Amino acid sequence: MPSLPLLYSFRRCPYAIRARMAIAISGVALELLEVDLKAKPERMLQLSPKATVPVLELPDGRVLDESMDIMLWSFRQCDPLGMLDDFSEDSKALVKRNDTEFKQSLDRYKYPERYPEFPALHYRAEGEIFLRDLDDRLGHGAYLFGNKPGVADLALMPFVRQFAQVDRSWFNVSPYSALRAWLDKWIASDLFVSVMKKP
Repeated sequence: MPSLPLLYSFRRCPYAIRARMAIAISGVALELLEVDLKAKPERMLQLSPKATVPVLELPDGRVLDESMDIMLWSFRQCDPLGMLDDFSEDSKALVKRNDTEFKQSLDRYKYPERYPEFPALHYRAEGEIFLRDLDDRLGHGAYLFGNKPGVADLALMPFVRQFAQVDRSWFNVSPYSALRAWLDKWIASDLFVSVMKKP
């Protein structure tokens, strides 16, 4: 077992991004292993047979293989920004919507050739239902649940970023101005830049 927590990660995976951001905020020391998704480490597969990143192996033998569990574990070790302060039932429900219905629309919008039942614009329109909700929320505060960042902001940002990147020229002129400002602020942050450095 590792002497420090060991995080199996993949740089561009939104689940891994949000886990790395939470760990970076908490300041918890760990080892980071960038995974080649075409040749996943045998140790990682033993720890988590579902074979997806992120996976966190703790020195006491525990294994966390859900990104939200890794985020919450990180903030329970140290939460200097009070990220858990507003992790209410509403916040949890928003994260669940992101991880289910929005993620499904995102996958179909990003890879429409895999889902030929409808054109890409159909899937984009499905995703926009969620984007409109986020934009409405951000019209009332700098972050999703008020004027300071919380778990939901970190949990959703990598997925909104991925959705925006499918057609950035469209997103840049979309009616979601509050959401764009929120996303751009996160992308430009020292936190995000630091966790996205190539290993």
